[in-house]
Amino acid sequence: MALFFSYFLVFVAIVLAMPVFIFFIEIVAGLLLPARETTFRSRKDFRQRIAILVPAHNESAGLRPTLENIKAQLRAGDRLLVVADNCSDDTAAVATVAGAETIVRNDPTRLGKGYALDFGIRHLDFDPPAIVIVIDADCSVAEGAIDQLATTCEATHRPVQALNLMTAPDESPIKYHVAEFAWRVKNWVRPSGLNALNLPCQLMGTGMAFPWELIRSVNLAHGSTVEDVRLGLDFAQAGRPPLFCPSAGVMSHFPWSVEGAKSQRKRWEEGHLRMILTAVPPLLYNAIRRGNLGLLALTFDLVVPPLSVLVVLVTGMFFVAGTAAMLGISPTALFVSTACLVALVVAVFLAWIKYGRDVIPSNKIFSIAAYVLAKLPLYRQLLFRKTAPLWIRTDRSDTRVLPAKTAAQPPIE
Repeated sequence: MALFFSYFLVFVAIVLAMPVFIFFIEIVAGLLLPARETTFRSRKDFRQRIAILVPAHNESAGLRPTLENIKAQLRAGDRLLVVADNCSDDTAAVATVAGAETIVRNDPTRLGKGYALDFGIRHLDFDPPAIVIVIDADCSVAEGAIDQLATTCEATHRPVQALNLMTAPDESPIKYHVAEFAWRVKNWVRPSGLNALNLPCQLMGTGMAFPWELIRSVNLAHGSTVEDVRLGLDFAQAGRPPLFCPSAGVMSHFPWSVEGAKSQRKRWEEGHLRMILTAVPPLLYNAIRRGNLGLLALTFDLVVPPLSVLVVLVTGMFFVAGTAAMLGISPTALFVSTACLVALVVAVFLAWIKYGRDVIPSNKIFSIAAYVLAKLPLYRQLLFRKTAPLWIRTDRSDTRVLPAKTAAQPPIE
């Protein structure tokens, strides 16, 4: 029995070592390898005709600034299309007054951002643009980002993903700043590492540019909470994996509302974990069978769970293996889990040095551990409760007005 338990612990430790190894390689590559030039200089004289597609579900409160921000970067012939999807507020009216082309979709039996995107693409099919760029209704777009995305997409004939960041107000609790750092690791450091290795990146939901012939050829009509990741994998299987374009920035802010922040994290992390369990095996098989390096890279990247989940799993395995070793079980699993824990801590620390010191001061760095512990009830809910993948607007309501960062930030030196 002891021998079986020893083998089981070693097996689990090795399984956990895979996402840690991938995470470590991505972080080190993003920090130490020279950046690979993947963007193309926008042309002032000519750019292909584009359409900005904005899916919006009960977003009337903050929609107008987003639309004004986008309109300032459009050229003659471009289109700005808002899909007011299953709204119970005046989103459609706000979009129309702001000067956007607006269509309304009402179908309570099919809920999700993917359905809104599909509805918008089918509407554009009557007068198709050369390139479609998806921007969420609560985002601000950095100056020149629209041209940069369009030019890079036109030159590469591939989906292009902008640098997508989320920020916390300067005076918000430390947990919001830890979440901001974790978001940077996921959407900035790791994609930069993949880019430096000449590999594709995942799509991130907003700031996504697509050649028309590609976006119209895929199935968007589904209710997945991680429709962006799924879409990027579909393109990778077709031989057109997404390209990271960090010079184009898209930014939004974390919700102040406790319930809003909780529901947002729950949807993202539940969707990600579900994809790891259900999608990775067939994707891995297809990537190896076809020799598709882009799909293989994105599948391995998908294996890495949200950072807080990874920290919980690796730390928990370290303590279990350590306890087993003290009880006389083979220490092999302890050696493996110790190496994993060290690699994870080193990677997070290196990422913090360059990308986190401005949001998490050195005297607050141990708040990362408190942030992870505070999320344990969320993971318990994900394990023991079933939730429907509905498109629910994040509650961003708050009575305070605090200064928030705006515009996409340049790399931190």
